[in-house]
Amino acid sequence: MRQEKRMSLFTLEHSKAAYGADFVVYCSAVVMLAAFLLLSGPRSQRLVLAVLVLAGLAGWTLVEYALHRFVMHGLQPFSRLHAQHHKRPTARIYTPTLLSATLIVTLVFLPAWAMSSFWQACSLTLGVLTGYLVYSITHHATHNWRAGNAWTRRRKRWHALHHQDGPQPGYYGVTSAFWDHVFGSARRPAATAQH
Repeated sequence: MRQEKRMSLFTLEHSKAAYGADFVVYCSAVVMLAAFLLLSGPRSQRLVLAVLVLAGLAGWTLVEYALHRFVMHGLQPFSRLHAQHHKRPTARIYTPTLLSATLIVTLVFLPAWAMSSFWQACSLTLGVLTGYLVYSITHHATHNWRAGNAWTRRRKRWHALHHQDGPQPGYYGVTSAFWDHVFGSARRPAATAQH
């Protein structure tokens, strides 16, 4: 029987408990931040705050695409580490929670707060956190779940095309194909390219 990976903050492959904890941490953060904004946020700014949540969510799709394409597939040591995921797609290989949370606070919340208000920074961060959580669940689903609905089936097919070996990589979006179409990385599969 394979020995369970021990829990560590900066390991590449995680234990089942650490892997599950990532989902719990981000789901809890999304719920708590949303509740905090709804209960304590200024009522006069509700529309602006809602728009910022949606902007953070939409912005996440571009961040997800850029990180996957240019960092995970183009920048060492990340591309070497990400190659392990391609070799073993069902292994519990992901960014440690402490690292991803630190990056979101440092690169999203703090700059947004410096450029706007605390409430607006919280709203934008909520959108990004929600996007990251949706990405995490979607990526897990593409490798581990049966497709129960049309959206999940499309995501699984799209991500399977990304994992296929080929001379020209593509299909970097996990939650959305939009940026692959915008930036030309949605190449047609070889079987259909001739039709």
